[in-house]
Amino acid sequence: MMMYLLVIVAFLFSLWAQFRVKGTFNKWSKVATANGMTGYDAARHMLDANGLSDVPIEPVRGALSDHYDPINRVVRLSEPVYYESSISAVSVACHEVGHAIQHKVHYPMLALRHRIFPVVNFASGIAPFMLIAGILFSSFNLIGLGIIFFSASVAFQLITLPVEFNASNRARQVMVEQGYIRNDEEHGVAKVLNAAALTYVAAALVSLLELFRLITIYLGNRD
Repeated sequence: MMMYLLVIVAFLFSLWAQFRVKGTFNKWSKVATANGMTGYDAARHMLDANGLSDVPIEPVRGALSDHYDPINRVVRLSEPVYYESSISAVSVACHEVGHAIQHKVHYPMLALRHRIFPVVNFASGIAPFMLIAGILFSSFNLIGLGIIFFSASVAFQLITLPVEFNASNRARQVMVEQGYIRNDEEHGVAKVLNAAALTYVAAALVSLLELFRLITIYLGNRD
């Protein structure tokens, strides 16, 4: 019963984190940067300054759809981030460039995440079917395999945490040192990046607790 309660609490925390990141982004998207830099300007400058002038930046539709594509080596920014001059836009843009820099310097956790992604992609897709089949046929072996496959996706989310925090730290350092923001604007940058980080923490927490719940049920039924 306690484990179910923890999972529910973690799920509610995840919903709150998503609500907060949207609210924080909207709040600071209304605050223009003092130097007038757009998200594109900041990203382009940061890429060029780090020897990544060959990495293009593309606008994409959708809110908070920003990401770095390591396969095609492209930074993709949502249209509000790409075109607007705001604390939110510059913060998010520089965070994504932080991932491009990680790729260039072979940041260990990012490299690990890339290596295990194909395995995780397969495992996360098959895990629910293994669990359902195990329950329907009362097969502890299938349930056990399902839990093992599900644990791969949990491991992926845990590995993602240091990758995201490191990208944000790189972004904040460059933004201040290179003058993308003033010292009095750093507070807003921290709010935006910390709110975004919370979503990854919440997702990892939900998955981790769900894994513990499945293991507890599995072990309990075997006794």
